[in-house]
Amino acid sequence: MAATSGFAAVFAIASLLCLTIAPTRGALQAGFYKGKCNGTDVEATVKSIVAARFAQDRSIVPALLRLHFHDCFVRGCDASILIDGSGTEKTAPPNLSVRGYDLVDQAKAQLESTCPGVVSCADIIAIATRDAVVLGGGTQYTYVVQTGRRDGNISLASDASANLPGASLSATQAIAAFRAKGISASDMVLLLGGHTVGITHCSFILNRLYNYNGSGKPDPDMDPAFVAMLKSRCPQTSAVDNSVFLDNGTPSTVDNSYYKQLLAKRGVLKVDQNLAMDAATNGTVKSLASGSLSFPSLFGNAMVKMGSIQVLTGTQGQIRKSCRVVNK
Repeated sequence: MAATSGFAAVFAIASLLCLTIAPTRGALQAGFYKGKCNGTDVEATVKSIVAARFAQDRSIVPALLRLHFHDCFVRGCDASILIDGSGTEKTAPPNLSVRGYDLVDQAKAQLESTCPGVVSCADIIAIATRDAVVLGGGTQYTYVVQTGRRDGNISLASDASANLPGASLSATQAIAAFRAKGISASDMVLLLGGHTVGITHCSFILNRLYNYNGSGKPDPDMDPAFVAMLKSRCPQTSAVDNSVFLDNGTPSTVDNSYYKQLLAKRGVLKVDQNLAMDAATNGTVKSLASGSLSFPSLFGNAMVKMGSIQVLTGTQGQIRKSCRVVNK
């Protein structure tokens, strides 16, 4: 997810949980805000804002998925990515094209007007992302968001650059990067399934199309017909860095097409294609592509796990008044 709309995108099969059950992960819990916002339904408020944006712009789905992933992988899910200022996470190269900040601001402002100092920016990101996923894929993608996160006080561009996985990692490297955050290899395959929607840009894949590893030829792990199609979109020299769908099957819908594309050697980012090529992840890719593993339910479980990375709870951190500024 460190590439444009990639990583973007973002699971231990033996520990799968029924989505009708909302187990507590650490100090997070389902319904944390019930009865705490002066009669306002916090999650319904966020949902209405996401739905209004989705009606105008379906790309809010990958935008929020990427925002959530890039937040959680840097200092945990603490909304540190939202903080403005010189040298903050927003200014790191992997985050320069991250979007969705204004939607979070809108939800925060509405909730602050009803119950000031109650709802964290970190929880708004998690709730909004779930709602966007459901809008993009259907009600089968519904999952319970556990809330109770608090907002972090520190945001450093150097942390973002050091922690966000790159678009060309081998499967082994990607597994290690996710494992460092407490995410298993199978969880990782599911989180990268967020690339079922969204885009990257030609600059991230030119080497795969024209000069892979200095060979002067395309990446041999890419379907030749797909290479030809991408070359038409991405000339070797161009003044414009065109966008490219990450899933060229159903690019605007949250579904398991991404995995089918990988098996057909039509993965756009190298890190994605590597999932289908490596023995450690190939079995999960095949099972998700065939439907023998249910992507909708497993993706929801994976998002819950990601949303619990290094969370601040209780008296840790703060509840920011503005998501862009640390309280003084």
